[in-house]
Amino acid sequence: MDASFHATIDETSIRYGGWRIVAVCFLVATFGWGFGFYGQSVYVAELHRLHGWPASLISSGTTFFYLFGALIVAFVNEAVRAFGPRNCLLGGISATAAAAVMFGQVTAPWQLYLADALLAFGWAGTSLAIITNTLGLWFDRKRGMAISLALNGASFGGIVGVPLLVVAIGRFGFSSAMIAAAVTMLVLTIPIVVIFVGRPPARGGTAAELAATEALPASKVRALALRDVAFLSVSIAFALVLFAQVGFIVHLIAFLDPVIGRQQAATAVALLTAMAMAGRVLFSTVIDRLNQRLASAISFASQAVALLILINSRNETLLIAACALFGFSVGNLITLPSLIVQREFDPRSFGVLISLITAINQVTYAFGPGVIGLLHDASGSYSLPFYGCIFLELVAAVLIMIRGRNTKTSS
Repeated sequence: MDASFHATIDETSIRYGGWRIVAVCFLVATFGWGFGFYGQSVYVAELHRLHGWPASLISSGTTFFYLFGALIVAFVNEAVRAFGPRNCLLGGISATAAAAVMFGQVTAPWQLYLADALLAFGWAGTSLAIITNTLGLWFDRKRGMAISLALNGASFGGIVGVPLLVVAIGRFGFSSAMIAAAVTMLVLTIPIVVIFVGRPPARGGTAAELAATEALPASKVRALALRDVAFLSVSIAFALVLFAQVGFIVHLIAFLDPVIGRQQAATAVALLTAMAMAGRVLFSTVIDRLNQRLASAISFASQAVALLILINSRNETLLIAACALFGFSVGNLITLPSLIVQREFDPRSFGVLISLITAINQVTYAFGPGVIGLLHDASGSYSLPFYGCIFLELVAAVLIMIRGRNTKTSS
């Protein structure tokens, strides 16, 4: 295969098959984040209500979910190479659905950990690493746009998933609602993945380029990245922010419930995720022309301001507005690491680097829900842990601006 074939792939054409893969990934992300990310706030609140378990115990299960999942996520790139994107997506969907059913049957803490372990496999096969690796097989020049559009499914999962789960649980009970949600996921996603996710298009290139790609194994790419200041500044900064962001979102309903009620709290989560989608769509139109590190720093600072308002206000309108402000950057904090890696590092290492940065971030933010739960139980309120989150956001805003000296950019 020579480079001339590469020219025949027009990624800008609406008829290019890669855009169907974007739609598939959007659907997968909707359920992946609906169950695996935003759904955690529902599980924490519902299991606390049903069993009276302390917040630290339940949220430690969420920490275990993210930590165990990080070990799996680090090897998503190799899994895609070995089994293909279709099989990896199908495995992730099946594991997520099974975990959802298990959450509804939990009656003892050990069962919660088992459900979270299974959900970790599902998360690896339905979230950021698998989506970016899959789209990387179909897109090159339009990869950033494709990822941004597909990851709007993450926000849609929060907009639709959390309110629907809360309503369904209120009407049918936790167990029945989770079974219905899992069946819905299987029915809607599996046929779509089977039909549309096939063999990715062959990518052209010279023999030397292809040989160079094969000559650098994933382990070598990881070793070099972990000694690169530019890579470390991105991964550590986003790890700190996602520690704060994930911990906050998991506890959001529990924080707002006694202040504005369960239904209004669910509405606030839906608005937060709607703003995440709006922010990502808006940024996707201009992000290639912006300083992406500076945009990240501004996003971090805006979340710190939102948290400060939430801590110090009990006005319902102001609290919901603060959730909207926080949410405006949530979607971009999922997308921006991929775009920075796309711009600053060798594109042949994209899949490995995204899997690595996702794993590093996840190992760190795995502790967010548990630490916030422990600080809440120790202090008797969410003020102390949320002030800690503000501190982390501001530290990350400084750290993300450190590029190092040898960053390779595409511009």
